Amino acid sequence: MTRIAYLVSSASEITLADGTKHPTGYFAEEALKPYERFVAAGFDVVVVTPDGAAPTADPYGLSWFFHYPDADQDYLNAVVRTFAVDPDDIRFTLHHATELGLAAARRVAEVLQSKGLSRHEARGLVSKAAKLAWRQDRTIAEVFSGDEFAGRLTDAEVKEAVAAQRRDSERLAAERKAELDAIPGFQRPVDLRSLSDEDLAGFDAVFAPGGHGPMVDLADNADISRLLVALHEKAAPIASLCHGPALLLSAPERADGQWLFDGYRMTCFTDEEEDQTEPGRLGLPWYVDTALKNAGAVFDDGPSAWVSHVVVDRHLITGQNPGSTEAAADAVIKALRGTAVRAA
Repeated sequence: MTRIAYLVSSASEITLADGTKHPTGYFAEEALKPYERFVAAGFDVVVVTPDGAAPTADPYGLSWFFHYPDADQDYLNAVVRTFAVDPDDIRFTLHHATELGLAAARRVAEVLQSKGLSRHEARGLVSKAAKLAWRQDRTIAEVFSGDEFAGRLTDAEVKEAVAAQRRDSERLAAERKAELDAIPGFQRPVDLRSLSDEDLAGFDAVFAPGGHGPMVDLADNADISRLLVALHEKAAPIASLCHGPALLLSAPERADGQWLFDGYRMTCFTDEEEDQTEPGRLGLPWYVDTALKNAGAVFDDGPSAWVSHVVVDRHLITGQNPGSTEAAADAVIKALRGTAVRAA
C-alpha cells in the first residue's frame, strides 16, 4: 500500500519579531481535506510530527472566514470574477472577503430570487453590489441600503444573510476541528526522530499542510532533512501547502554546494498574503516566500492573492494558500497513481 508521511507541525506558538509569543499550529482545513482525500484514495496516511507531540490546531485557522461552505465559496469566486478581470489592477484581499460581508453573496441572491428576480437577474445585481462594496470599501449591507438599490432589500434582510453565512462557517470550523480530533494519528502521531533512514525510505511521499506552525519546527530540522533526502533520492513526491513549504528549508546542500532544491519551481503563502493575516500584521520574524527565494527557489505565485495555485516541478508539489488545498492534494494523488502505473 502507498504510504504517505503526513508531516504536521507540533508547534503551538511562534515568536514574533518583537519577541512576544503568539498562538499557532496547523490550519484545520489544510490538514483535514488532504488527509481525507488520501485515505479515500486508498493510501496509508501516517501522521508524523517532528517530536512526536500531538499537533495543535491554530486558533486563527479556525476563524470562520477560513471555512466557507463550498456553495458559498464557489458563488463568491464566481461573483468576484465578474469584476476582478485584471489581477494586475484588482486585488481582492482577505479584508474584502471577511469584513465587507461578500461571502454572503449567494444568500443575498437567494433573498432576491424569493422576491421574484430570476437567478440570472439576482446574480447580476449581487455582482454589481459586490463590485461597489469592493471599490468603495463598504459592506454589502451598506451598498444595498444606498439609492441605487433602494427597495430591493431591507437592511435587516442583508444583515441576516451575512449573519447566517457566518454561523454556517463557524459551525463548519467546529465540525472540522472535531473530525481532526477524532483521527488517532492526530492524537498519537509518530515521532519523526524515532524513524531510521530505512523507515524514511519506506514512504512513497511526504505531505506537509500549512498554518504558521511549520515556520517554527519544520524549517531547520535535521530529521526532516533526512526525510527529504530519502524521498528525493528516489524521486518520490515531496508535497506541501501554504506555509508547509517551510520544510524545504531543512533540505541540505547538494554535492555542488547548492541547496537541494535550487532551481526548482515552487510556490507557498506569499508575502502579499502574509501581510493580510493577523500574525503578519503583528510582525513575523521572517516570511516563507522570501526565505525560499533566497535559498534558490524559482518562485511561481498565482495571478493574484488568495486564488488557488499549485506548482508541480518534477517530484516537487507545492500549493500557495488555503484555497489551493484540494488542488494540491489532487496533484499528489495524480503523481502517486502515475508512479504506481509506471512501476506496474
